[in-house]
Amino acid sequence: MSVLVPDDKPPPSPRSSIAEKLDNEKQVYAVPVAEFDDPNIDFDAVGLEDDSPYPEVRSAVANTDDPDMPVNTIRAWCIGLCWSIILPGMNQFFFFRYPSITVTGVVAQLLSFPIGRLWARLMPRVKFFGMSLNPGPFTVKEHVLITIMATVGYSSAYATDIIAVQRVYYDQVYNFSYQWMVVMSTQLIGFSIGGICRRYLVQPPSMIWPTNLVTCALFNTLHSQQYVGMGNRAGISRERFFAYAFTASFCWYFFPGYIFQALSYFSWVCWIVPDNVVVNQLFGERRIRLRVFFWFVTPILYYTNTWYAKYMPMSSRTSYDNLGQAYNISRIITSTGTFNQTGYEHYSPLFLSTTFAISYGLSFASITSTIVHTVLYFRRQIWVQSRRSLSEQPDIHARLMNRYPQVPEWWYGAILGEWIGRHIVQLCIHAPRLSTGLTCLSAFIYTVPCGMIQAITNQQIALNVIAELIIGYALPGKPIAMMLFKTWGYYSMFQALQFTSDMKLGHYMKVPPRAMFWGQVIATLVAGTVQLGVQSWMFTNIPDICNLDQKDGFTCPSTQVFGTASFIWGVIGPARQFSNGQIYYGLVFFFIMGAVCPLVSYAISLKWPNSIFKYVNFPVIFNGSQWIPPASALNYVPWTIVGFIFNYVIRRRHFSWWTKYNYILSAAMDSGVAIAVLVIYFTLQYPANGSIGNGTIQSWWGNTVYKRTMDAQSVTYFNITGIKPFGPKHW
Repeated sequence: MSVLVPDDKPPPSPRSSIAEKLDNEKQVYAVPVAEFDDPNIDFDAVGLEDDSPYPEVRSAVANTDDPDMPVNTIRAWCIGLCWSIILPGMNQFFFFRYPSITVTGVVAQLLSFPIGRLWARLMPRVKFFGMSLNPGPFTVKEHVLITIMATVGYSSAYATDIIAVQRVYYDQVYNFSYQWMVVMSTQLIGFSIGGICRRYLVQPPSMIWPTNLVTCALFNTLHSQQYVGMGNRAGISRERFFAYAFTASFCWYFFPGYIFQALSYFSWVCWIVPDNVVVNQLFGERRIRLRVFFWFVTPILYYTNTWYAKYMPMSSRTSYDNLGQAYNISRIITSTGTFNQTGYEHYSPLFLSTTFAISYGLSFASITSTIVHTVLYFRRQIWVQSRRSLSEQPDIHARLMNRYPQVPEWWYGAILGEWIGRHIVQLCIHAPRLSTGLTCLSAFIYTVPCGMIQAITNQQIALNVIAELIIGYALPGKPIAMMLFKTWGYYSMFQALQFTSDMKLGHYMKVPPRAMFWGQVIATLVAGTVQLGVQSWMFTNIPDICNLDQKDGFTCPSTQVFGTASFIWGVIGPARQFSNGQIYYGLVFFFIMGAVCPLVSYAISLKWPNSIFKYVNFPVIFNGSQWIPPASALNYVPWTIVGFIFNYVIRRRHFSWWTKYNYILSAAMDSGVAIAVLVIYFTLQYPANGSIGNGTIQSWWGNTVYKRTMDAQSVTYFNITGIKPFGPKHW
């Protein structure tokens, strides 16, 4: 189960579900430094013409190809288009729900396999428009194309939150064509930039893209039907195991999802003493028992009343005024949606809960720590591989791909020009023309260097906060312009790297480039349209959506975080929040802390190379808890427990079982819960205005006990009823 990603955190990668499961091994595929230091290795002539020069690639990617293998088939397109409708639609529905669920691309990857084989067995071999309805056995290339189409837009498009924030916080409801152009421009500008940069990020052998190696291994395992460490017939089949696990997951979720909803939160300590504020703050569902910053730092800051913290809940995804109420943004903006200085001076500065403030500090630290860590540990790989990528000879995979007709550069250029034109029209409505050029320029500038770092080290430098800082200082008081600038300037680059990663997957699996091109473009158009359609239906038909007390959990947690970020960086501006003399000026020093921590651990590891510090990765530490808010311990604690059991204990002790069933189990549990949520909502909660079971199931102790605690009510340490305004006297 996954959670929504706050607007100012990097969105989940379309193929991140597998990478998340191997998070503690995310650098295992990084090329060893020693390999580059060996003067006897000549990468251009060392007998590697028949394979990749990199051992991790050789271990996961086949160095052969069958150019006659079917790929661009009716079967692949039908299954792929179905997934590009189902996954985006389901995930957009869950996107506004808390607790949220994300049905990941690995579900489509695994389910497409038996579906494709069933198609090959049952469909007649007839032709439509010269193409066979059943071209024979289901091929791995068809499977790759289907998976890429499914994962292109499986997660909610970043730009959909702009539309939601405009509707919820700024009372701006635009027609569907405006919404569609905003979403599509972000997606397709990123796609075209990734396509133009593929000669630097896809074709060179040194651009490894480690996450794709795991995906390639899974594809090869599925289609070879050979399981590591066991024969073909050991244990039940994957298909049957999936059916059992899916059924169990589907049936079980009716308990925490409807019959005994307190199990979804399980803040049992708070049930015992529901009126004790401190106990509820420390042990509740919004409790802060996560990692060093949330175990120790947050409670210390909160109970010492730093940043006037005791007047607010310890953890919250909303912002507050100096009376402890939700910040009323309408009091500090004009009718045109820009900053009202007079209204701000007569109202209140903006306050954040302690965890929200700490999450921003960790965002600052993650930027500098990732840069410093990358320079310290990967500088030689990056330098050598980046230099080689500009002139190195193609490896076997590139030569095999040269058999296929390539995608002309002007195809990407045409898409880029078309959507930049639409982007200029939209952005110029809200911001000066200079910022329009800056958004596209920043995406172009950062795509290649950031892509090289990610392709080599599996680490992505999160530049979203930098984008917010730039536009916040350059255009204070313009929240819509800030959101659009960040989305086009940062997320276009992020999206370009996701498309590029998929292009590398197709490169490894020998999927023809033109089939990849059309699969990515059409799936993007379909997925974005479906997401907007689902979102429009929800805002029209779900009562009180995005309200904190929405009865079915559609509280829009990510939209709340995105909206709060628009207040901070767009309306009020970072100068009034983080500059010297302002309330949250201390958070700026996290930039320094982020740079210093990797230096310290690196120096210690040099002095004592066998110490535990050689395993310390500060970018992972700073990034690991940054999904708070909207995530909470409700999400992190199960992740930690399940991840440790399956990816450490079982993997070490029962590797054969883990290899055969681990990903299958994950996909079955995700999809079982997702389908159960849909069934429960549309059969038991949405009909009859939600009155089904009001007198029985919905009113019994197991469905009400968790709502009667101080934790559920987000009670503050200080009683704010009738208090005088707190905070600074001047702002």
